[in-house]
Amino acid sequence: MSPRYLKLLATNELEARVEQLEAMLGACNICPKDCGNDRLKDKIAACYSGRLPMVSSYTAHFGEEPCLSGTHGAGNIFFGNCNLRCVYCQNYQISQTWKTQKKNEVTHERLAEMMLELQDRGCHNIGFVSPTHFAPQMARSVLIAAQKGLRLPVVYNTNAYDSVEVLKLLDGIVDIYLPDLKYADSDAGFQYSKVRDYQAHARAAIKEMHRQMGDELVFDDNGLLRRGLLIRLLVLPNAVAGIEENLRWIRNELSAKTAISLMAQYYATNKAATDPRYVLLSRRISQGEWWGAVSLLEELGLEEGFMQEYESASYYYRPDFNDADEPFKDIRDFT
Repeated sequence: MSPRYLKLLATNELEARVEQLEAMLGACNICPKDCGNDRLKDKIAACYSGRLPMVSSYTAHFGEEPCLSGTHGAGNIFFGNCNLRCVYCQNYQISQTWKTQKKNEVTHERLAEMMLELQDRGCHNIGFVSPTHFAPQMARSVLIAAQKGLRLPVVYNTNAYDSVEVLKLLDGIVDIYLPDLKYADSDAGFQYSKVRDYQAHARAAIKEMHRQMGDELVFDDNGLLRRGLLIRLLVLPNAVAGIEENLRWIRNELSAKTAISLMAQYYATNKAATDPRYVLLSRRISQGEWWGAVSLLEELGLEEGFMQEYESASYYYRPDFNDADEPFKDIRDFT
């Protein structure tokens, strides 16, 4: 199965989409913050990002779900900065150090070269990690890379605080949506990620992703994911994430066949590890909390997707830990 962006490339629609996305940078509204800064003139937005993309690292990564990592790794590109400020971010050295990340600005051409390098290494896909605030730059670079021979599916690995308008323009550019659904309650989104109305915006964004992809995960003959929507839910201590409410929403508003990736890897880091304001997030999840979340999958009839193993999900994940092992099992093994 060919990546969808090749069809847009053949009809010149890909360039037209890129231009529409880039125009939104003139008074930046590419995420729900709608800060309105003119990033085309290199003024920084609320996420501290300007005209050029920032790339902290790019690598063949083996810590994603098996259908993405495969045998040769997911070709992950980790953008600097973020439009969220999660107090427990495991990559806060990348997402919340904008003065450092400014040094990692690259041209669109260089970003395209990174994609082609990952393809040459044998990676199975191009995974853009935290792409929301650089969606137009990402699309421009995909265009350049496609013109030079890129043929891998594009993975949009996002926190889901995305603009529906932007996602509609990405329809046909992105092959695989990999959103987090962080909270069921917007007060938690504001307290722990410093954004307003997370629930409404994230759910609207994921609804749009589902409209584009539907329920079906499309795999190739080697079991690698080529197209679809896979929603990640990270279990947080003290029910902060609202896992049950989010799972019920997925079942009722999307479909019981929507693929889920249930994750156990939370541990207290960044401000959550030291600031008494975030005491509810100051520990790992317990086995009881984890198995409570797992039991909901069967209770609600959600049978598609993956889940981590509790015992082996406690390592500290960072993009430069290329050999990190993050095992998942098929959800259907547990139902």
